[in-house]
Amino acid sequence: MSKIAQHGVSRRRLAKHVLAAAALAPAARLLVSGAAAQSAEIKLGFNGDLAASPSAQSGQAAVLGIQTALEDLNGQGGLLGRRLTLVIRDDLSQPPKSIQNMSDLIDNEKVVTVFGPTNSGNALAWRHIPNQKRVPVINPISSATDITRPASANADNYMFRVSMVDRAQVVALMAYVKKSPNARRVGFLSETTGYGQGGLRDMQEVATAQGIAPVANEKFGVNDTDMTSQLQKLRAAEVDTAVVWAQGTPIGQVLRSMDKIGYFPTLISCWAADNQSFFNAAGQQLAERTIFLRTISEDRTPRQQQFLDRVQSRLPTASAFSFAVHGYDAAMLLAMAVRQAGSTDGPKLREALETLGTPHEGILKTYDRPFSRTDHEALEAEDLRWTRWRDGRLVAYADEVTRSLQPGDFKG
Repeated sequence: MSKIAQHGVSRRRLAKHVLAAAALAPAARLLVSGAAAQSAEIKLGFNGDLAASPSAQSGQAAVLGIQTALEDLNGQGGLLGRRLTLVIRDDLSQPPKSIQNMSDLIDNEKVVTVFGPTNSGNALAWRHIPNQKRVPVINPISSATDITRPASANADNYMFRVSMVDRAQVVALMAYVKKSPNARRVGFLSETTGYGQGGLRDMQEVATAQGIAPVANEKFGVNDTDMTSQLQKLRAAEVDTAVVWAQGTPIGQVLRSMDKIGYFPTLISCWAADNQSFFNAAGQQLAERTIFLRTISEDRTPRQQQFLDRVQSRLPTASAFSFAVHGYDAAMLLAMAVRQAGSTDGPKLREALETLGTPHEGILKTYDRPFSRTDHEALEAEDLRWTRWRDGRLVAYADEVTRSLQPGDFKG
C-alpha cells in the first residue's frame, strides 16, 4: 500500500486538492499584487475640525482643495510613480482628539505629510509631535503666529504654512487704526481660546510698537451669546474703535450685543469674519459693520475664477473659497518638494520645502521660494486684501485710510 493510501488520502482526492490550489493561486497573486499596490501609495493626512467649531467650514474647504490637487496629480501619474491618497481625521476642535489623530496618522497610517489643523489652539497643542517624528506639516487654515516658530534657535522645524498669519493681519489692522483720524480711543475684544489669546498677545505687542495705547481690554467665551457686559465697559471707557479677535460666530454675537445696547464703535476684526458662520450669527445688516482682511477678494484673477468654477458646487459655503485655494496650493508645493527631493523621507522633504528652486504658479499667487530655513510662511502682508460684507456677499473694501497706507506704516 502506498504512503498516500496509508494516510487515507486517495490519488483522486489529492488531485482535487492540487487543482483547487492551482485555482486559488491567481487569486492569491492578485491579493499580493493588490497589497503591493496599496503599499506603493503615498499617504498624506488631514487632521482638523470638520464639524464642531465655527471654523469647521474652513476645514471642509481646505480638504476639498487638497483632494482636488490630488486628483490633478494622480491624473498626471502621481509622484515618484505612486498614487497619492488622503487620510482624513476630524479632531472635533478638541486638542486631546487632535493630538491622538496626529499620532494615529504618523505612527499607524504612516503618512508622509499632514495638512491642518483647522483651529490654532490644536496646532499649538501638538506641534511638538511632527518636530519629534520629523514629518512635515503644511497648514492651510489656522493662523496663530506661534504655530510655525521653531522649538528652539536653529532647531529643525517641520511646521509650514500656506495661510494667513495673525501677526501680519494685526500689523495691518493696527496700521489702519494708527492712521484713522476717527480712532482716538481703542479697545480690544478677544475670545478665551488659544486662537483668541494668541491674537490678543499680537495685538498688544504690535499696538505698543505702533504707539497705540488701548483704553479697554475685554474677553469672552467662544460659545458666549451675550457680550453686553464687556461692551458696557468699552462704552464707559469711551472706546470709539474696537478691534475684535475671535472666530466667526462669536464676532457675530458681538455685533448682536452691540445692537442690543445701541453702541456701535468702529469695528475692525480678524479674518474669521469672512466665515459664513459670522454672517449667519450677525445677520446681513449687522455683518456689514466690520472690515477685515483675507487672502482673496471678489476681484479674482482668471486663474482663481477658473478654480472657483471647478469647485464651487462642492464648497460648504462660498465664503470658504480661500481655504480651498490654500489647500490646493499647499498640496502642489508639497508635490514640488517630493519631486525635488526624489523621496518622501521627512527630513528630505523639509529641506526641499525650505529650498524650492523653481517658481510655482499657484491659484493664490506665484510662489517663488516661499519658504526658507528661517521662514516657513508662504504668505506675507502684501498678499492680504481688505474686505467687507455687502448685500450678503464678500466684496473688496477701500477708504481713505486703506488707500493711504504705505509699507513704512506696517510696524511690529
